[in-house]
Parts: sequence; structure tokens; C-alpha cells
Amino acid sequence: MPIEILYGRHAVHEALRARRRKLYTLNLAAGVRQTGLVEEIVQLARRANCHVQQVDKQQFERALADVNHQGVALEASAYPYATLEETLARAGQRQEAPLLLLLDHLEDPQNVGALLRTAEAMGVHGIVLPERRSAAITPAVCNASSGAVEHLAIVQVTNIARTQEELKRRNVWIVGLDDRPEARELLRSDLSGALALVVGAEGGGLSRLVREQCDWLVRIPMLGKIGSLNAAVAGSVALVAARSARS
Repeated sequence: MPIEILYGRHAVHEALRARRRKLYTLNLAAGVRQTGLVEEIVQLARRANCHVQQVDKQQFERALADVNHQGVALEASAYPYATLEETLARAGQRQEAPLLLLLDHLEDPQNVGALLRTAEAMGVHGIVLPERRSAAITPAVCNASSGAVEHLAIVQVTNIARTQEELKRRNVWIVGLDDRPEARELLRSDLSGALALVVGAEGGGLSRLVREQCDWLVRIPMLGKIGSLNAAVAGSVALVAARSARS
């Protein structure tokens, strides 16, 4: 089974807290003080029977060059992807109408991580992303999400448009985030029912087939001098609006 090295204190903390992966070894850079969050990480690792060891600082830096590891790294199994059925089951367990997020070929790990952090905070039941030309749930995405991915049900699919068709058969409305003039204003759109929000790629937006499969499009009115928001910020605004509509 492939082993991934998760890094960053919040990402490692949430992986240990969720315990959805197989946990092998917690590595601490020599000299890191075991207080506060680090102390809690060590306690969680020991409760999970995960081996804890100190590693020479230079060796640690060589193994995790060019990332903000904060002196903490966890050897664990690869990310456990879910199925579409499992995401819909989550909604049923919470007795809520499904709220899903579909990512149409977002490739920047920082954008994806930031958006998934918002999704977890807003109680999204599941995330769908394509297997190709998209950021997978890598350690970089895990770190960018501050570990939020460990608590999300994330599905990899071969084709987003086909998944949209499947969700429509299950009475889920598909709403695409798009800045076209014909798109409805976000806060004037009904986002209260069973809903899948689709966020397009950085720069290119929604692909043609994915846009055509949407039941309607929504846009965020821009009142300042900047003409657009990046994918993570725009998607986060739309998710907050969708959650607000349900309350």
C-alpha cells in the first residue's frame, strides 16, 4: 500500500484525530518543543498506536525540502476516497438535503485546499473531482486545507458531466458558478434544496459540457474595481450563501 508523508501541524493533527488512514510513524524534527498542538499530536499518535520518533533536523529538512512542515510529519496510507453513494448517505444521516461541491478541473493545490476547508466548515456532504487534469488529495492539498480533507467525503470520477447526470436522476439541482451576464445573481437564486455547486477551473471557468449540464448558473456581483475573484474565494462565497439559504 502506498505511503504518503503528511506535513504541517494542523494537517497531521486532523489526520490523527480522524483516523481514516492507516497510521505508521509520527516524525518530529529534533528540537521541536512538545507543547501545545505538538503535545496533543503526540498524545493522539500514541493513542492510535502510531510509532513516535525524533529525527535529526538536517535529515528532516532533506526529506521535506521546500514545504512548510513546522517540524512535524506523519507517515500514513494514501487518502481514502469515498463513493457518490457515501456522500449522499451522509446527507441522509444528518437528515438534510444533499449539499455537494463539484470541482471542474481545479489544478492549484492551494486553491483546492482553501476551498475544501470552507466546504468542511459549511457542512458540505461530499466533494466530486475528476481523476485527470485536477489536483488530487495530496499532502500539499491536505496541508492547504489545514487537515479539513480528513473529515470530508471526496469522490474521484472519470467524468464530471456524467456525474451531473447521475445527480439529476437523484433529484439534485446542479448550479454552476459562472460570471456570464445571463447567470442569476447569487443571492437572488434559490439554493435551499438538494444542491450540487460546480466551480470551474482557474482562469478557464466551467468547461462547455459541464456548463451545459447545469440547471442554472449563478454569478457573484462585483461592486468594486477588481473584476473577478479566484476560484477558491468565489466558491467559498457561494458555499456560505448555500448554507445560509438552508438556515
